[in-house]
Amino acid sequence: MSFINYATKEINCKIVYCGPGLSGKTTNIQYIYEQTQPEHKGKLVTLSTENERTLFFDFLPLSIGDVRGFKTRFHLYSIPGQTFYEVSRQFILKGVDGIIFVADSQPDRMDANLESLEELQRGLDNQGYDVGRVPLVLQYNKRDMPGVVPVRELEATFNASRKPFFEAVANRGQGVMETLQAISQMIIKELKGGDV
Repeated sequence: MSFINYATKEINCKIVYCGPGLSGKTTNIQYIYEQTQPEHKGKLVTLSTENERTLFFDFLPLSIGDVRGFKTRFHLYSIPGQTFYEVSRQFILKGVDGIIFVADSQPDRMDANLESLEELQRGLDNQGYDVGRVPLVLQYNKRDMPGVVPVRELEATFNASRKPFFEAVANRGQGVMETLQAISQMIIKELKGGDV
């Protein structure tokens, strides 16, 4: 549900980072913010709750290129992972163009990952999105931790529809930009297929 600003000749797209609490959503966004040139990004806004933060910023990546003469500006959001932030999650998901699901690769976090993915699917369904058609990329984070769940098991558990996935160590920047690039390309492909 991209927003077109004809005055600035920009298409504004919303990318939402979802996943359980402490999976690395905030770390991803902070890393991207730090790597983006000052002249191409907006201010990083942090909304703190008792247990988690929601982050937001927008940026204009020059490497993406134009879509029918319009530049593409991406707005990145993180969603609180805890179940009692349902209202916040629903609000942030409204008008989403692409989703990055950040799963924690540690064995003791598998239930939290599953619960978060199911909540995401319910949230999208409640807003009338076709869950199978919303651009989605999975990121298996914290791959540097001891005893992580093998990727093939993560894939079998979380990725039945065979969406793109990336292994990551977000606090070192590993896999962060690759994940963002993949979702950006999926959104751009959707935009080029639609009318501007």
